Amino acid sequence: MRLEAQGLTLAYRGREVIHDVSLTVESGEFAVIVGPNAGGKSTLLRGLARVMKPSAGHVLLGGDRIDALAPREVARRLAILPQMQAMDLDFVVEELVWRGRTPHHRMLRPATAEDAAAVEAAIVATHLEGLRHRSIRGLSGGERQRAWLALTLAQQPQVLLLDEPTTFLDLRHQVEVMDVLRRLNRDGLTVIAVLHDLSLAARYASRVIGIADGRVAFDGAPEAVLDTATLERVFGIPMLMLRDPQTGQPIPLPAV
Repeated sequence: MRLEAQGLTLAYRGREVIHDVSLTVESGEFAVIVGPNAGGKSTLLRGLARVMKPSAGHVLLGGDRIDALAPREVARRLAILPQMQAMDLDFVVEELVWRGRTPHHRMLRPATAEDAAAVEAAIVATHLEGLRHRSIRGLSGGERQRAWLALTLAQQPQVLLLDEPTTFLDLRHQVEVMDVLRRLNRDGLTVIAVLHDLSLAARYASRVIGIADGRVAFDGAPEAVLDTATLERVFGIPMLMLRDPQTGQPIPLPAV
């Protein structure tokens, strides 16, 4: 499903953070948003998800203005995984994932076989079969992140937004989460993720969008936009560019 921002402007307490941004993420793309801290990446993601109300412009979800859709309808089309999740929930994994079916429920309607199948598919997709009866509190950081990801998948969205899904994870768990996202994307899910790690962005994304000072600084395929001159301008530090020996994709590194 296509997600489009048209002249999007977002502000906190009267201070503009995102300035007149227009971009379109086509159905089936894997887009990663990168940029310096406080540049507006997470704010843009929240605006795209209708978590923030724009002060100007609008967002189209599947061709419909997202602000004109009922919340339940938005949740059936789009899911967002924020950077921070509740840490004090005393649920087992399967109970948490069932929460993803909320947008599909009507008042007093019992769960259906379709609901159960969606939950099971989400658990399998995130490799949580052996953890389904474990408490969220007892999981590692990577396992917990996959459990929350499974909740969003149980919504059966067509667009998935993620805010720094690999933050605080070690290398193994970062790769596990990104591999899950790539597999889901190849199955047709539109994925938009905010990442700090430029090498992960280059390796997994079909498109990298640079946001700096609330504006689009660059936008395109990794091999087209991740060059030293562009990254030095956006991040303000010297950069090196290596090449992945397996894929040929760029591997940007700070030159320190």
